[in-house]
Amino acid sequence: MQKLVLIRHGESIYNRENRFTGWTDVDLSEEGYQQAKRAGEVLKKYDYNFDAGFTSVLKRSIKILHIVLGELDHLWIPVQKSWRLNERFYGALQGLNKAEIIAKYGEEQVQLWRRDPNAYPPQITKDDERYPGHDLRYIDLTERELPLTERNYGKGITILERNHYSDN
Repeated sequence: MQKLVLIRHGESIYNRENRFTGWTDVDLSEEGYQQAKRAGEVLKKYDYNFDAGFTSVLKRSIKILHIVLGELDHLWIPVQKSWRLNERFYGALQGLNKAEIIAKYGEEQVQLWRRDPNAYPPQITKDDERYPGHDLRYIDLTERELPLTERNYGKGITILERNHYSDN
């Protein structure tokens, strides 16, 4: 039987600073590194083996995957990176402190932006330094694929495909 294991990235520096992260490519905090190590240890304890790994193009997710695979001695498996697995793009909120945004717009509005799948955070403009069109990793994306803001689709996960040779 095949199984799919989903692992969200660990705590990032922006998570620790209470900032909206989105596509901002920030590193893991020390706690995030430890969370990844513990996730790998748990998977190893239960004898998980994988055929392939999938992750976003954001370093926090890539590092989580490498740490987990390192704990399993599976650094050799193929890994596919895709911007489509990136965390939600928070538009003009990216990099801003959540408490300050709540003070400015109110708790109810911020919760709508964060949790309602039909609510869009404020857009950025294409001349904003946070616009992904300025980032080399997105150079091949079309104008339509480059977001100014994004609804909450529940993204931001790292996916490891479970090896079908194990019955766990």
